[in-house]
Amino acid sequence: MRYDGFCVWFTGLPCSGKTTLSKILTKKLTELNYKVTLLDGDVVRTHISKGLGFTKEDRITNILRVGSIASELVKQNDVAVCALASPYESARSHVREMIGNDRFILVYLNTSLEVCEKRDTKGMYEKVRKGEIKGFTGVDDPYEPPRCPDLIIDTSNISPKEALHRILDFLRLKGFILNSLEIHEVIF
Repeated sequence: MRYDGFCVWFTGLPCSGKTTLSKILTKKLTELNYKVTLLDGDVVRTHISKGLGFTKEDRITNILRVGSIASELVKQNDVAVCALASPYESARSHVREMIGNDRFILVYLNTSLEVCEKRDTKGMYEKVRKGEIKGFTGVDDPYEPPRCPDLIIDTSNISPKEALHRILDFLRLKGFILNSLEIHEVIF
């Protein structure tokens, strides 16, 4: 098992499952005695990035702020779990460089726009379609799918538990956590 810190960065369209998976991953890693900090895009925007808008420049600033915090956590040998749409390849690549390629795991939730719209409990997509919200990621503002994610999960046809198993198995394979049998016995 590795004792250095690492970052799991979830990217994908709004309502693709980033927050759900980041919360259950954080819970499971905490149960395994890792020191974990969850940096969720919605929460970050109300505190750390309060006052930023949704221009491309503001979105990149938000991503880089979260990346900077995650980098500091990883340097302290902690785990950073980040859940942000992070729609721009260049910003995600910059964060990977800040944290270090060997300690950064990019998880792309490749879930279709149609599925994300059906899951939208806040009604954001509906507001976009009515013209009440402008510049929404994946609809009238771009989302650039990652060119080289470490892990791709389509959450439209698997449960959060199954997605979590895939993430944990990947982390085990890369040497960040215990072997998968021990993990599944401990947490499920």
